[in-house]
Amino acid sequence: MTTVPDGGQQGPDGPDEPIGPDGTAVVRAAAELAAEARGDAAGWDRDGALPASARKAMAAARLLAPDLPRRYGGADLGPAALGEAAAHLGGVCSALRGLLTVQGMVAAALARWGTREQRDDWLPRLASGELTAGFAATEEAAGSTLAAVRTRVEDTGTDVVVSGRKKWVTFGAVADVFLVLGECGGKPAAVLVEADRAGVVREPVSGQLGMRAARIAHVTFDGVRVPRSHLVAPPGLGLSHVAATAIDHGRFTVAWGCVGMAEACVADAASHAATRAQAGVLLADHQLVRSLLARSAVASEGARELARRAAGFRAKGPGRGVSETIVAKYAAAAAAASASRDAVQILGSAGCEPDSRAGRHFRDAKVMEIIEGAPQVAELHIADRLLRRYGPPPAARQPGAPA
Repeated sequence: MTTVPDGGQQGPDGPDEPIGPDGTAVVRAAAELAAEARGDAAGWDRDGALPASARKAMAAARLLAPDLPRRYGGADLGPAALGEAAAHLGGVCSALRGLLTVQGMVAAALARWGTREQRDDWLPRLASGELTAGFAATEEAAGSTLAAVRTRVEDTGTDVVVSGRKKWVTFGAVADVFLVLGECGGKPAAVLVEADRAGVVREPVSGQLGMRAARIAHVTFDGVRVPRSHLVAPPGLGLSHVAATAIDHGRFTVAWGCVGMAEACVADAASHAATRAQAGVLLADHQLVRSLLARSAVASEGARELARRAAGFRAKGPGRGVSETIVAKYAAAAAAASASRDAVQILGSAGCEPDSRAGRHFRDAKVMEIIEGAPQVAELHIADRLLRRYGPPPAARQPGAPA
């Protein structure tokens, strides 16, 4: 890497996006909020709820959809600054990072595919924290394969009727509005549904493996009627455009949140190893401990570089860097999982205590690995990308095709 005049870094695919003064201020605010939350995060996890005061603090720090344009109340944050903010929050509390993620997912989808009226109405309220959003996509038989959703979206011509049950909705227990993915006349559709509409029923989830403070809920929509103006893009674009934009945005902040988790675990493990002695010998003097630390540090730094690379591609414009983001999320989730596992091992009993940050990250990192399905789903995408780049055309790879 070599420095370029604008202050970014020159890599093989062009300059990384520099973080300007406004971005630096928001990143600093995220770091300060994360530092303040460090003493409370274990309690939030134990209680299973991120308090309303924390959500208000996120709004005050301009961390709810900060990448929205200023005319909607955002900070016009670029991908690099957004990623650094997610890393700060993820290194302390996955629920805080989860709020940044889900609010940003819904806002990103509306900003790109919503009508002017939808943008003017919804985006300022999302950026200010007046509304908390939920992304309602996953179903019992539609996890990583969202094309299999069975939620019905009936367009009557004057209004829309939504019927179905969604699972694992982050902040679904307290969301004011849901972006719901469903099926309308055989075509994927996305629709905004306010939580106070008749027929919306929430089932808060507790005691799950990770993300325990993220107010996760299953949500049933029982013949919920909303105005037809709540449809986001025409039916047929609900998955490939609206939901895809939301998921890509979420994947990016999840990747950076995992970078923060991995780096926090490396720091905790190294600090413990450098000061903890057993039988008069520092843990850091054991070669196997050093090996664990080295592997975790390398995985963490590698994940950060891949996340930075994804940010550089995303800075080139909407829809850019999707594949790079998938790679970054895959690597960062794996790094968080391995670094937290090794940190718990090095910390020993201290890593198993209820207030252990490494212990929380160990649970949360596993959720990040499977949040879009098994890691093998991402591996298939990455392998297909490699084959397209280096292999013959797909037709030539068919069995029996001439070499």
